[in-house]
Amino acid sequence: MFPVNGKVHTDPELGDVLLRKSTRARRLSIRVHPLKGVIVTVPYWVSYVRGIAFLESQREWVLAMLQKVSARDASLPEGEDIESLRTRAKAELPGRLRMLADRYGFRYNRVAIKHNTSNWGSCSSKGNINLNLNLMRVPVPLQDYILLHELTHLHHPDHGTGFHEELERLLADHFSQNPEDEAFLTYLSAIGKSRAKYRFARVLERALKTYRPV
Repeated sequence: MFPVNGKVHTDPELGDVLLRKSTRARRLSIRVHPLKGVIVTVPYWVSYVRGIAFLESQREWVLAMLQKVSARDASLPEGEDIESLRTRAKAELPGRLRMLADRYGFRYNRVAIKHNTSNWGSCSSKGNINLNLNLMRVPVPLQDYILLHELTHLHHPDHGTGFHEELERLLADHFSQNPEDEAFLTYLSAIGKSRAKYRFARVLERALKTYRPV
């Protein structure tokens, strides 16, 4: 059931699209959610008609994103549901986090496997690390990027210069440990071409955006 501040627009190509009014939004935006479908956020003072017109102007992008979501779901092993992902995540992620923490001298308190759609991981002020079970859907180099990201938060709770500099050093060293690994080579090629200041983090962050927690 959709919220009272929303309206459903049925498109013959895109299916049911939720137009959701928001008092906090400053502009029109579109999100393609793996479970909820296409959602158009409409500022409260903007008409639904303009929201539909904006959707139409972004049709090609929305179709491309729907294809990506469909392809990503199809890439999961047959029968792989949330509970099986949780089981695999509990079996694999804590050990990999511990390996990286030991390699780079981090000490954390506890690690928990969660299922949410808002982030891939988090690190609390008490040194507790949460990891999203959906990390099992992404390639190992991107998993390691998130694990190192959260470990770095043990030293830098914000995303300031110190955080980015330390994370970049860790990523550069970690990738140098896996120079012949095909999974890592895929990203090393793009990293080598990047001119970004924090090129490891930027390339991996961009790659991770093609996936979404569900």
